[in-house]
Amino acid sequence: MTTVNVYLTFNGNCEEAFNFYKSVFGGEFPYVGRFEEMPHQDDMPPVSDADKNKIMHISLPISEETVLMGSDTGGEWAANFKEGNNFSISINTDTTEEADRIFAELSSGGQVTMPMDKTFWGAYFGMFTDKFGINWMINVALNPQ
Repeated sequence: MTTVNVYLTFNGNCEEAFNFYKSVFGGEFPYVGRFEEMPHQDDMPPVSDADKNKIMHISLPISEETVLMGSDTGGEWAANFKEGNNFSISINTDTTEEADRIFAELSSGGQVTMPMDKTFWGAYFGMFTDKFGINWMINVALNPQ
């Protein structure tokens, strides 16, 4: 089943915002990851001390089908942050083939920011901005629990 969720981006106050959302919706965070927990990649600069404790990814289930997700921005990505446009539509699919199809069709004429590829968090994932300026994330859990 394909699901659609909202992914919010913050400029250093993601944890504060998600604690507020949790106070409204209830529930628990199944995952809270910080930038300092990311494995270092040779083609990427190391995470700065200022960004290490920021949220890399957090999720808050709202219902069985809906999850509010978010992260802080930092480093080179922070320059593109604009409050009010700080969200992406996150598509989760069951297969890499469906993810590739959706990615190819929606990104046509747009700007790919991260091509579809396997990630360190166990997903097949990619990001782009479509030709209408909407930010998208496509995700397939490779080892669903």
